[in-house]
Amino acid sequence: MASHANPVNWFEIPAVDFTRAMKFYAEVLQVEMSEMPSPDGKMKYGNFPYQQDGSVVSGGVVEMEGFVPSTAGPIIYLNGGSDLSIPLSRVEAAGGKVVMPKTQIEEMYMAEFIDTEGNRMRFHSMN
Repeated sequence: MASHANPVNWFEIPAVDFTRAMKFYAEVLQVEMSEMPSPDGKMKYGNFPYQQDGSVVSGGVVEMEGFVPSTAGPIIYLNGGSDLSIPLSRVEAAGGKVVMPKTQIEEMYMAEFIDTEGNRMRFHSMN
């Protein structure tokens, strides 16, 4: 069995409106999202920034049959940077909804929001 520094290496966020979802995450995280062409035209896929060598956990936004946004199930914690208040402050202006403000849990912080597609997500930071 191979040893991995991080058991998570990729995530996918379901979208019902691909363009809206891509814009939301680009604005909130202040990152450049890149669209990946679909070989069969049946899906739309956008990548968060990533490293080809897999040294950074990353993921994508997916619009495709069977990918259904949800507030139930696993929660993805996005990197809130040096202070998660910064990206959290962009959520509502970008069309999402903050459902849990910045909250301290021991020596770290988290906050929860619903994205434009209806997915429950969280930010995490040490400040």
